[in-house]
Amino acid sequence: MTVPCDEHTPRIIRTILGKREPQRIRDRENTYRRAGVLIPLFKEAGVCKVLFIERTRHVTHHKGQIAFPGGRVEEGDGGIEDTVLREVDEEIGVSRDDVDLLGPVDDARTLTSNYLVHPLVGQVPYPYDFTIDPGEVERIHTVPLAVFHPREHRYRRDSVNIEGVTYNATAYEYEALLIWGATARIIENFMDIVGEALPLGAD
Repeated sequence: MTVPCDEHTPRIIRTILGKREPQRIRDRENTYRRAGVLIPLFKEAGVCKVLFIERTRHVTHHKGQIAFPGGRVEEGDGGIEDTVLREVDEEIGVSRDDVDLLGPVDDARTLTSNYLVHPLVGQVPYPYDFTIDPGEVERIHTVPLAVFHPREHRYRRDSVNIEGVTYNATAYEYEALLIWGATARIIENFMDIVGEALPLGAD
């Protein structure tokens, strides 16, 4: 299956996200550090796809994992949107002027690095002259959005084994990629919100 992409798709997503209040995780004790990430959508040959980064082995947390571009809220950022646009520029070289933000989805927590993550959905141009930060990003991967559709079960798993430890949580396996942890929860949440409104086509 595929999710066809046309000029109506960003409008559909923007409308759905604009009509709902994202679920926020309360952190009255300031237990968590704050971060923002982008779910970057793009169109290739009429099909909706998602861009992910593969983190290097040099980063402090989530070494080698598949993730969304984004990072920690820094002093001087003007809010989550500013954090996300700054990080996307720094990590993969996409100018903030080239990102069309479509709206937020629900907060997520990272279980090992103690981050409270605020995800935004956005459309990015493709093809694009991506410039990755070699200290943080090993490479860029693209995955059809239909892989994460609620009706698509071929790629979804309910548990994942990482270095001998089994985690009972949503994960997705597509070709050689394993998408799990907060990234899997964020994309699952996004597709639970908008998936049924997006048409499915044949492969």
